[in-house]
Amino acid sequence: MSRILLLLPTGTYRATDFLAAAAHLGADVVVGSEHPQALAEFLGDRAVVVPLDAVDAAVEAIVALDRRTPLDAVLAVDDQGLEVAAAAAKRLGLRHNPPEAVAATRDKARMRDCLAAASVPQPVYRIVARDGDVVLAASEVGYPCVVKPVSRSGSQGVIRVDNATQAAAAGVRIHAILGDGPEPLLVERFVPGAEVAVEGLLVGGRLEVLAVFDKPDPMDGPFFEETIYVTPSGQPPPVIADIEATAARAAAALGLREGSVHIELRIGAAGVVTILELAARSIGGLCARALRFGAGVSLEEVIVRHALGLGLDGLAREPLASGVMMLPIRSAGVLDKVSGQARALAIEGVVGVEISIAPGRPVIPLPEGDRYLGFLFARGPTAKVVEDVLRRAEACLDVRLR
Repeated sequence: MSRILLLLPTGTYRATDFLAAAAHLGADVVVGSEHPQALAEFLGDRAVVVPLDAVDAAVEAIVALDRRTPLDAVLAVDDQGLEVAAAAAKRLGLRHNPPEAVAATRDKARMRDCLAAASVPQPVYRIVARDGDVVLAASEVGYPCVVKPVSRSGSQGVIRVDNATQAAAAGVRIHAILGDGPEPLLVERFVPGAEVAVEGLLVGGRLEVLAVFDKPDPMDGPFFEETIYVTPSGQPPPVIADIEATAARAAAALGLREGSVHIELRIGAAGVVTILELAARSIGGLCARALRFGAGVSLEEVIVRHALGLGLDGLAREPLASGVMMLPIRSAGVLDKVSGQARALAIEGVVGVEISIAPGRPVIPLPEGDRYLGFLFARGPTAKVVEDVLRRAEACLDVRLR
């Protein structure tokens, strides 16, 4: 029986889906997380405390675990465990990404420099030190531009600015989100155009594209909350080919070789495909539930199969169009309740509604927030039908704050 260590940060959405995927494959699962009290709810004594914010200590804990009962794979399911998984798998001689490549995906400034060195199309950018001049950097890249932290994901702290006054205010606001640390900011030229996302799997350095998502809502700022993803993409075949080729070039430029990648791109002026972001993990939140392969195989199962070295031959995405809507948080407050889920589920094509914030918990919109209210899932004959179904389903939901 194969044995896999799943690194599950306590705040992850994805524990249940990855555990189910591993169980379906008959793998023996050990869970690693940073807090002992969080582990009991997963697997009791088949769990180990792994300090995900301290790579060296985490690797030693995983090596000690492997000495007791050897592991066949170490897999991080979210951003927080990526560097630990890469370093531990390398140490144990298991399938892995180079740790330095993973580290580059976790630092947007390093990522931009790697892409620039490989001449991969990306926005003009400047890196601004903690005490640097955001307004000067913005004037150098040109307005409109985007100011962002180098370490955050999910659009947290990402702000479009159109002039010097807005650039100065954005710098202050983002530093307030980050606190007093030395983290620099990234200022990059805003790229107008349609935004798409590539979900892929690297196998020996070769990118297997699993899906290309369209984002039908405009992503023009000032904040960049993502809402609807639908696949297959409606872009023309030559543009799809360019999207996939650019995504592959970006992964290679960073030195990634194995496992999931989620890549955000823009189709800019004259159809030029530009890389915005690249993460060495699969799509975030519960969005993976929008994808099915073969006879109902989940994305998580695909990822676990690859980590364990199991075959993936002939595994293709289902023929139906599918999509997910990340329910936006429109105002700050404390969640009282969400009603209307039954009405949403009654709409033909809706296959799931998940509210991921519990009543009584605070809800915080972007750019300060880092979570979505929940997720809607739909399937249908075309991506346009799926998009329409998701919009109708969201209209059924009544969100009450207090």
